[in-house]
Amino acid sequence: MTKQVAIIGGGPAGLMAAEVLSASSSAHGISVTVYDAMPTFARKFLLAGKSGLNITHSEDFTRFSGRFGKASSHLEPALNAFKPEDVRQWAAGLGTETFVGTSGRVFPVAMKASPLLRAWLKRLEAQGVALKTRHRWTGFKDDGYQFDTPDGERIIQPDATLLALGGASWPRLGSDAAWVPWLKDLGITIGDLQPANCGFDVGWSDIFVERYAGAPLKSVSTTSDAGTYPGEFVISKHGIEGSLVYAHSAALRDRLLRNGKATLTIDLMPGRPQERLVRDLSRQDAKASFSNRLRKGAGLDGVKAALIRELLADSNQMPAEQLAGLIKALPIPVLRPRPIAEAISSAGGIAWSGIDERYMLKSRPGLFAAGEMIDWEAPTGGYLLTACFATGRAAAAGMLNWLSDH
Repeated sequence: MTKQVAIIGGGPAGLMAAEVLSASSSAHGISVTVYDAMPTFARKFLLAGKSGLNITHSEDFTRFSGRFGKASSHLEPALNAFKPEDVRQWAAGLGTETFVGTSGRVFPVAMKASPLLRAWLKRLEAQGVALKTRHRWTGFKDDGYQFDTPDGERIIQPDATLLALGGASWPRLGSDAAWVPWLKDLGITIGDLQPANCGFDVGWSDIFVERYAGAPLKSVSTTSDAGTYPGEFVISKHGIEGSLVYAHSAALRDRLLRNGKATLTIDLMPGRPQERLVRDLSRQDAKASFSNRLRKGAGLDGVKAALIRELLADSNQMPAEQLAGLIKALPIPVLRPRPIAEAISSAGGIAWSGIDERYMLKSRPGLFAAGEMIDWEAPTGGYLLTACFATGRAAAAGMLNWLSDH
Protein backbone atom coordinates (compact mmCIF):
# COMPACT_ATOMS: atom_id res chain seq x y z
CA MET A 1 0.00 0.00 0.00
CA THR A 2 1.37 3.38 -1.02
CA LYS A 3 2.16 5.71 1.87
CA GLN A 4 1.42 9.40 1.49
CA VAL A 5 4.13 11.92 2.42
CA ALA A 6 3.42 15.64 2.62
CA ILE A 7 6.09 18.33 2.54
CA ILE A 8 4.78 21.72 3.64
CA GLY A 9 7.07 24.41 2.31
CA GLY A 10 8.69 24.49 -1.13
CA GLY A 11 12.01 26.12 -0.35
CA PRO A 12 15.48 24.54 -0.51
CA ALA A 13 14.97 22.24 2.51
CA GLY A 14 11.56 21.02 1.40
CA LEU A 15 12.54 20.47 -2.22
CA MET A 16 15.70 18.63 -1.23
CA ALA A 17 13.66 16.34 1.02
CA ALA A 18 11.24 15.74 -1.85
CA GLU A 19 14.14 14.76 -4.10
CA VAL A 20 15.47 12.18 -1.65
CA LEU A 21 12.05 10.76 -0.88
CA SER A 22 10.91 10.55 -4.50
CA ALA A 23 14.17 8.90 -5.55
CA SER A 24 13.28 6.13 -3.10
CA SER A 25 9.55 6.08 -3.81
CA SER A 26 9.46 2.85 -5.79
CA ALA A 27 11.56 0.97 -3.26
CA HIS A 28 9.59 2.26 -0.27
CA GLY A 29 6.12 2.58 -1.80
CA ILE A 30 5.56 6.25 -1.07
CA SER A 31 3.92 9.17 -2.84
CA VAL A 32 5.34 12.67 -2.27
CA THR A 33 3.45 15.98 -2.46
CA VAL A 34 4.99 19.40 -1.83
CA TYR A 35 2.65 22.21 -0.74
CA ASP A 36 3.60 25.87 -0.88
CA ALA A 37 1.56 28.96 -0.03
CA MET A 38 3.05 31.11 -2.78
CA PRO A 39 2.24 31.09 -6.52
CA THR A 40 5.73 29.72 -7.27
CA PHE A 41 8.31 27.68 -5.38
CA ALA A 42 11.51 28.78 -3.64
CA ARG A 43 10.97 32.52 -3.88
CA LYS A 44 13.62 33.36 -1.30
CA PHE A 45 16.04 31.08 -3.14
CA LEU A 46 15.37 33.04 -6.32
CA LEU A 47 15.83 36.35 -4.53
CA ALA A 48 19.22 35.17 -3.25
CA GLY A 49 20.10 34.29 -6.83
CA LYS A 50 19.67 37.86 -8.01
CA SER A 51 23.01 38.69 -6.42
CA GLY A 52 24.72 35.55 -7.72
CA LEU A 53 23.39 32.67 -5.57
CA ASN A 54 26.15 31.91 -3.11
CA ILE A 55 25.36 28.21 -2.97
CA THR A 56 28.08 26.93 -0.60
CA HIS A 57 31.65 27.62 0.57
CA SER A 58 34.94 25.97 -0.33
CA GLU A 59 36.78 26.36 3.00
CA ASP A 60 38.09 23.40 5.00
CA PHE A 61 35.13 21.32 6.14
CA THR A 62 36.12 21.35 9.81
CA ARG A 63 36.03 25.14 9.74
CA PHE A 64 32.86 25.09 7.63
CA SER A 65 30.96 22.83 10.01
CA GLY A 66 31.88 25.05 12.95
CA ARG A 67 30.21 28.11 11.46
CA PHE A 68 26.84 27.30 13.03
CA GLY A 69 27.62 28.34 16.59
CA LYS A 70 25.80 26.46 19.34
CA ALA A 71 23.98 24.33 16.77
CA SER A 72 27.16 23.05 15.07
CA SER A 73 27.20 19.75 16.96
CA HIS A 74 23.52 19.14 16.16
CA LEU A 75 24.00 19.89 12.47
CA GLU A 76 27.25 17.98 12.05
CA PRO A 77 25.73 14.59 11.05
CA ALA A 78 23.54 16.22 8.39
CA LEU A 79 26.41 18.34 7.07
CA ASN A 80 28.74 15.32 7.02
CA ALA A 81 26.23 13.53 4.81
CA PHE A 82 25.98 16.44 2.36
CA LYS A 83 29.20 18.42 2.32
CA PRO A 84 29.95 21.49 0.18
CA GLU A 85 31.58 19.35 -2.52
CA ASP A 86 28.37 17.28 -2.60
CA VAL A 87 26.39 20.47 -3.14
CA ARG A 88 28.57 21.31 -6.13
CA GLN A 89 28.19 17.80 -7.58
CA TRP A 90 24.43 17.95 -7.06
CA ALA A 91 24.23 21.30 -8.88
CA ALA A 92 26.38 19.94 -11.71
CA GLY A 93 23.95 17.05 -12.05
CA LEU A 94 21.25 19.63 -12.74
CA GLY A 95 23.35 21.31 -15.41
CA THR A 96 24.67 24.10 -13.18
CA GLU A 97 28.45 24.36 -13.15
CA THR A 98 29.94 26.29 -10.22
CA PHE A 99 33.15 28.17 -9.48
CA VAL A 100 35.00 29.31 -6.37
CA GLY A 101 35.20 33.08 -5.96
CA THR A 102 38.13 34.97 -4.50
CA SER A 103 36.58 34.84 -1.02
CA GLY A 104 36.12 31.07 -1.17
CA ARG A 105 32.40 31.36 -1.78
CA VAL A 106 30.90 29.09 -4.44
CA PHE A 107 28.61 30.45 -7.18
CA PRO A 108 26.95 29.12 -10.34
CA VAL A 109 28.90 30.11 -13.44
CA ALA A 110 25.68 31.63 -14.76
CA MET A 111 25.35 33.68 -11.53
CA LYS A 112 21.62 32.95 -11.47
CA ALA A 113 19.28 30.77 -9.44
CA SER A 114 16.47 30.40 -11.96
CA PRO A 115 18.13 27.84 -14.32
CA LEU A 116 19.02 25.62 -11.37
CA LEU A 117 15.51 25.86 -9.89
CA ARG A 118 13.84 25.09 -13.23
CA ALA A 119 15.98 21.99 -13.71
CA TRP A 120 15.36 20.94 -10.12
CA LEU A 121 11.58 21.19 -10.36
CA LYS A 122 11.68 19.32 -13.67
CA ARG A 123 13.63 16.51 -11.99
CA LEU A 124 11.16 16.35 -9.11
CA GLU A 125 8.20 16.10 -11.47
CA ALA A 126 9.98 13.37 -13.44
CA GLN A 127 10.43 11.48 -10.16
CA GLY A 128 6.69 11.68 -9.53
CA VAL A 129 6.55 14.52 -7.00
CA ALA A 130 3.23 16.40 -7.00
CA LEU A 131 3.90 20.14 -6.70
CA LYS A 132 1.04 22.20 -5.27
CA THR A 133 1.28 26.00 -5.20
CA ARG A 134 -1.21 28.40 -3.56
CA HIS A 135 -1.80 25.85 -0.80
CA ARG A 136 -1.38 27.74 2.47
CA TRP A 137 -1.21 25.63 5.60
CA THR A 138 -3.52 27.11 8.24
CA GLY A 139 -2.97 24.72 11.14
CA PHE A 140 -3.92 21.32 12.51
CA LYS A 141 -7.49 20.05 12.25
CA ASP A 142 -9.16 16.66 12.77
CA ASP A 143 -5.81 14.87 13.19
CA GLY A 144 -4.71 16.35 9.87
CA TYR A 145 -3.41 19.48 8.24
CA GLN A 146 -5.75 22.18 7.00
CA PHE A 147 -5.00 24.25 3.89
CA ASP A 148 -6.51 27.22 2.13
CA THR A 149 -6.40 26.44 -1.59
CA PRO A 150 -7.76 28.02 -4.78
CA ASP A 151 -10.58 25.46 -4.52
CA GLY A 152 -11.37 26.19 -0.87
CA GLU A 153 -10.47 24.53 2.40
CA ARG A 154 -8.76 21.17 2.26
CA ILE A 155 -7.65 18.76 4.99
CA ILE A 156 -4.99 16.12 4.40
CA GLN A 157 -3.98 13.21 6.64
CA PRO A 158 -0.67 11.90 5.28
CA ASP A 159 1.31 9.05 6.77
CA ALA A 160 4.26 11.37 7.41
CA THR A 161 4.73 15.12 7.10
CA LEU A 162 7.74 17.40 6.84
CA LEU A 163 7.49 21.05 7.83
CA ALA A 164 9.98 23.19 5.90
CA LEU A 165 8.41 26.62 6.26
CA GLY A 166 11.47 28.75 6.94
CA GLY A 167 11.94 31.26 9.71
CA ALA A 168 10.63 34.82 9.80
CA SER A 169 12.85 36.79 7.42
CA TRP A 170 11.42 38.16 4.19
CA PRO A 171 7.83 37.20 5.07
CA ARG A 172 6.52 38.58 1.77
CA LEU A 173 8.31 35.67 0.10
CA GLY A 174 6.51 33.10 2.24
CA SER A 175 8.43 32.59 5.51
CA ASP A 176 6.02 34.42 7.81
CA ALA A 177 6.39 32.18 10.93
CA ALA A 178 2.62 31.64 11.14
CA TRP A 179 3.46 28.11 12.31
CA VAL A 180 4.91 29.21 15.66
CA PRO A 181 1.68 29.28 17.73
CA TRP A 182 0.42 26.03 16.20
CA LEU A 183 3.53 24.15 17.25
CA LYS A 184 3.58 25.83 20.66
CA ASP A 185 0.03 24.52 21.18
CA LEU A 186 1.52 21.03 20.79
CA GLY A 187 3.90 21.75 23.65
CA ILE A 188 6.90 22.17 21.36
CA THR A 189 9.55 24.58 22.63
CA ILE A 190 10.19 27.40 20.18
CA GLY A 191 13.11 29.79 20.66
CA ASP A 192 12.15 33.39 19.92
CA LEU A 193 12.72 34.20 16.27
CA GLN A 194 15.25 37.01 15.91
CA PRO A 195 16.92 38.75 12.98
CA ALA A 196 20.20 37.25 11.76
CA ASN A 197 22.52 38.56 9.06
CA CYS A 198 20.93 41.95 9.49
CA GLY A 199 21.74 45.64 9.61
CA PHE A 200 21.59 47.81 12.71
CA ASP A 201 20.16 51.17 13.65
CA VAL A 202 22.60 53.92 14.58
CA GLY A 203 21.68 57.38 15.86
CA TRP A 204 22.98 59.34 12.87
CA SER A 205 22.38 63.06 12.61
CA ASP A 206 20.06 64.28 9.87
CA ILE A 207 22.95 66.07 8.17
CA PHE A 208 25.08 62.92 8.08
CA VAL A 209 22.20 60.83 6.69
CA GLU A 210 21.35 63.39 4.04
CA ARG A 211 24.90 63.43 2.75
CA TYR A 212 26.17 59.89 3.27
CA ALA A 213 23.25 57.44 3.28
CA GLY A 214 24.15 54.77 0.74
CA ALA A 215 27.88 55.49 0.88
CA PRO A 216 30.17 52.45 1.22
CA LEU A 217 33.03 52.28 3.70
CA LYS A 218 35.63 50.36 1.75
CA SER A 219 38.86 48.69 2.86
CA VAL A 220 38.09 48.70 6.56
CA SER A 221 38.37 46.13 9.34
CA THR A 222 35.63 45.51 11.91
CA THR A 223 35.74 43.98 15.37
CA SER A 224 33.14 42.66 17.83
CA ASP A 225 32.71 39.60 20.04
CA ALA A 226 32.56 37.64 16.77
CA GLY A 227 36.19 38.49 15.96
CA THR A 228 37.88 40.77 13.43
CA TYR A 229 37.01 40.77 9.73
CA PRO A 230 38.15 42.90 6.76
CA GLY A 231 35.90 44.14 3.99
CA GLU A 232 33.37 46.89 3.44
CA PHE A 233 29.90 47.92 4.57
CA VAL A 234 27.37 50.63 3.81
CA ILE A 235 26.03 53.63 5.69
CA SER A 236 22.22 53.49 5.51
CA LYS A 237 19.65 56.08 6.47
CA HIS A 238 18.92 53.96 9.54
CA GLY A 239 22.45 52.89 10.45
CA ILE A 240 24.82 50.30 8.96
CA GLU A 241 24.34 47.28 6.71
CA GLY A 242 26.17 45.00 4.33
CA SER A 243 28.07 41.72 4.41
CA LEU A 244 30.73 42.94 6.82
CA VAL A 245 28.05 44.00 9.30
CA TYR A 246 26.23 40.69 8.87
CA ALA A 247 29.39 38.87 9.96
CA HIS A 248 28.96 40.54 13.35
CA SER A 249 25.17 40.57 13.55
CA ALA A 250 24.73 37.62 15.93
CA ALA A 251 27.39 38.95 18.31
CA LEU A 252 25.98 42.48 18.28
CA ARG A 253 22.38 41.27 18.66
CA ASP A 254 23.26 39.02 21.58
CA ARG A 255 25.29 41.71 23.35
CA LEU A 256 22.37 44.13 22.98
CA LEU A 257 20.11 41.51 24.57
CA ARG A 258 22.55 40.96 27.45
CA ASN A 259 23.73 44.49 28.15
CA GLY A 260 21.34 46.83 26.37
CA LYS A 261 24.21 48.29 24.35
CA ALA A 262 26.76 47.12 21.79
CA THR A 263 29.55 48.59 19.70
CA LEU A 264 31.08 47.70 16.36
CA THR A 265 34.70 48.85 16.29
CA ILE A 266 36.12 50.03 12.98
CA ASP A 267 39.71 50.26 11.82
CA LEU A 268 39.46 52.89 9.09
CA MET A 269 43.06 52.33 7.92
CA PRO A 270 43.88 48.64 8.49
CA GLY A 271 46.95 48.83 6.27
CA ARG A 272 48.63 51.63 8.22
CA PRO A 273 50.14 51.07 11.68
CA GLN A 274 49.05 53.35 14.49
CA GLU A 275 52.64 54.52 15.07
CA ARG A 276 52.85 55.80 11.51
CA LEU A 277 49.49 57.55 11.84
CA VAL A 278 50.69 59.32 14.98
CA ARG A 279 53.87 60.42 13.20
CA ASP A 280 52.07 61.59 10.05
CA LEU A 281 49.31 63.42 11.92
CA SER A 282 51.84 65.14 14.18
CA ARG A 283 53.51 66.65 11.13
CA GLN A 284 50.37 68.47 10.00
CA ASP A 285 50.00 72.22 10.40
CA ALA A 286 47.89 72.89 13.49
CA LYS A 287 46.30 75.81 11.64
CA ALA A 288 45.10 73.60 8.76
CA SER A 289 41.47 72.50 8.59
CA PHE A 290 40.58 69.21 10.24
CA SER A 291 39.62 67.79 6.84
CA ASN A 292 43.05 68.61 5.41
CA ARG A 293 44.83 67.17 8.44
CA LEU A 294 42.89 63.88 8.07
CA ARG A 295 43.45 63.75 4.33
CA LYS A 296 47.17 64.55 4.36
CA GLY A 297 48.08 62.87 7.63
CA ALA A 298 45.92 59.77 7.51
CA GLY A 299 44.69 59.45 3.94
CA LEU A 300 41.08 59.85 5.09
CA ASP A 301 38.41 61.84 3.33
CA GLY A 302 34.79 61.52 2.27
CA VAL A 303 32.61 59.26 4.37
CA LYS A 304 35.50 57.98 6.51
CA ALA A 305 36.45 61.47 7.63
CA ALA A 306 32.80 62.40 8.10
CA LEU A 307 32.27 59.31 10.25
CA ILE A 308 34.94 60.47 12.68
CA ARG A 309 33.35 63.90 12.93
CA GLU A 310 29.88 62.38 13.31
CA LEU A 311 30.81 60.07 16.16
CA LEU A 312 33.27 62.35 17.97
CA ALA A 313 32.25 65.99 17.95
CA ASP A 314 35.54 67.12 19.50
CA SER A 315 37.78 65.00 17.27
CA ASN A 316 39.22 68.11 15.60
CA GLN A 317 40.75 69.09 18.95
CA MET A 318 42.34 65.74 19.76
CA PRO A 319 46.10 65.29 19.90
CA ALA A 320 47.66 63.09 17.23
CA GLU A 321 48.05 60.09 19.56
CA GLN A 322 44.36 60.03 20.51
CA LEU A 323 43.15 60.69 16.97
CA ALA A 324 45.32 57.92 15.58
CA GLY A 325 43.94 55.53 18.19
CA LEU A 326 40.39 56.35 17.12
CA ILE A 327 41.20 55.94 13.43
CA LYS A 328 42.42 52.43 14.29
CA ALA A 329 39.51 51.65 16.64
CA LEU A 330 36.50 53.88 16.00
CA PRO A 331 33.48 52.72 18.03
CA ILE A 332 30.07 52.76 16.32
CA PRO A 333 27.36 52.31 18.95
CA VAL A 334 24.46 50.30 17.53
CA LEU A 335 20.96 50.78 18.95
CA ARG A 336 19.03 47.74 17.75
CA PRO A 337 18.89 45.23 14.88
CA ARG A 338 16.82 46.17 11.89
CA PRO A 339 13.39 44.45 11.79
CA ILE A 340 13.38 40.71 11.16
CA ALA A 341 11.38 41.21 7.97
CA GLU A 342 14.46 42.89 6.47
CA ALA A 343 16.97 40.29 7.68
CA ILE A 344 18.61 37.80 5.34
CA SER A 345 17.83 35.00 7.80
CA SER A 346 16.52 34.42 11.30
CA ALA A 347 17.74 32.83 14.49
CA GLY A 348 15.58 30.85 16.90
CA GLY A 349 12.94 28.27 16.09
CA ILE A 350 12.18 24.69 17.11
CA ALA A 351 14.46 23.67 19.98
CA TRP A 352 16.85 20.80 19.27
CA SER A 353 15.68 19.17 22.49
CA GLY A 354 12.30 18.60 20.83
CA ILE A 355 13.72 16.80 17.77
CA ASP A 356 15.14 13.29 17.60
CA GLU A 357 18.07 12.16 15.43
CA ARG A 358 15.67 11.64 12.51
CA TYR A 359 14.50 15.28 12.65
CA MET A 360 11.12 14.09 13.94
CA LEU A 361 9.29 16.10 16.58
CA LYS A 362 9.32 14.01 19.73
CA SER A 363 5.86 15.15 20.80
CA ARG A 364 4.20 14.30 17.47
CA PRO A 365 5.32 11.05 15.79
CA GLY A 366 5.27 11.27 12.01
CA LEU A 367 5.88 15.04 11.96
CA PHE A 368 9.36 16.19 10.92
CA ALA A 369 11.06 19.56 10.50
CA ALA A 370 13.98 20.91 8.45
CA GLY A 371 15.65 24.12 7.40
CA GLU A 372 15.35 27.48 9.13
CA MET A 373 12.39 26.39 11.24
CA ILE A 374 14.93 24.78 13.58
CA ASP A 375 17.01 26.80 16.06
CA TRP A 376 20.26 27.44 14.20
CA GLU A 377 21.86 30.32 12.39
CA ALA A 378 24.91 30.89 10.24
CA PRO A 379 26.73 33.76 8.55
CA THR A 380 26.29 34.49 4.88
CA GLY A 381 28.74 32.78 2.57
CA GLY A 382 26.85 29.68 1.42
CA TYR A 383 26.42 28.24 4.92
CA LEU A 384 22.70 28.95 5.12
CA LEU A 385 21.80 27.20 1.88
CA THR A 386 24.06 24.23 2.51
CA ALA A 387 22.51 23.63 5.93
CA CYS A 388 19.00 23.91 4.49
CA PHE A 389 19.88 21.34 1.82
CA ALA A 390 21.56 19.08 4.38
CA THR A 391 18.74 19.17 6.95
CA GLY A 392 16.20 18.54 4.21
CA ARG A 393 18.09 15.42 3.16
CA ALA A 394 18.57 14.31 6.77
CA ALA A 395 14.87 14.72 7.51
CA ALA A 396 13.97 12.75 4.37
CA ALA A 397 16.25 9.92 5.50
CA GLY A 398 14.59 10.06 8.90
CA MET A 399 11.15 9.87 7.33
CA LEU A 400 12.12 6.83 5.29
CA ASN A 401 13.45 5.18 8.42
CA TRP A 402 10.31 5.95 10.38
CA LEU A 403 7.94 4.90 7.59
CA SER A 404 9.68 1.55 7.25
CA ASP A 405 8.58 0.77 10.80
CA HIS A 406 5.01 2.07 10.50
